[in-house]
Amino acid sequence: MALIINHSGKLHEAGCDEAGRGCLAGPVFAAAVILPPDFFHPDLDDSKKLTEKKRYELRDVIQKESLAWSVARLDAPDIDKYNILWASVRAIHKALDKIKIMPEHILVDGNKFKPYKEINYDCIVKGDGIYTSIAAASILAKTFRDDYMIKLHKKYPEYQWDTNKGYPTEIHRSAIVKYGPCEFHRKSFQLYPSSDQLSLF
Repeated sequence: MALIINHSGKLHEAGCDEAGRGCLAGPVFAAAVILPPDFFHPDLDDSKKLTEKKRYELRDVIQKESLAWSVARLDAPDIDKYNILWASVRAIHKALDKIKIMPEHILVDGNKFKPYKEINYDCIVKGDGIYTSIAAASILAKTFRDDYMIKLHKKYPEYQWDTNKGYPTEIHRSAIVKYGPCEFHRKSFQLYPSSDQLSLF
C-alpha cells in the first residue's frame, strides 16, 4: 500500500519520529521532515521494514529532496531524568527547534505528544507505515542514531554497539554482567537480566 503524502492539507507539514526508545544504552534520536507535496519514492517505508543498505540510500534521497529536515538527540542522563516517553517528546521538540522551515502542522508517530508552540498536531499510531513524512523521519532518526552508536562502539567495544546499537541483545546484556554499565547506559532501565535469566549468561 502506498504511503499517504499529507494529512492536514497544509504545505509545510512536518513528520516526526524517534529511534532508540527500547535501547539500554545511548541517546534517543528524533527527526522532523517536511517533504514537497509531490514527493514520491517507491521504496520509502517504516525504517524497521527496510534493510540497512536501503535506509542509508533513502537517507540521501530525503536529505536532498526534502524542503527541510532536522535531527536531534537526548542523552541517557536526560532519559533517566524525564523517562523515555517524555525524553522522546523532548527530542522531537529539539528537532522542530532546529528545522529551517516552521511547520504549519505536525504529524507524530505514536499516541503521546506535548504541544509544540501553538502548532496543531496529530498523533498517528504506526504512522511511520502510513505517512510519507513520518517514514522519512523514522529513517533519519534510525540512521543518525546508528552512526552515533558505531562511534561509541570505538570507545566501548566490549558492548558490541556496532552491531546491537544499544538494544537489549543477549550479547549486550552479558557484557553488562561481565564489565558493568558505563556512562552511556540508561540507569533507570533494567540493565541486568532477571534472576531467571542470569543462568543463561
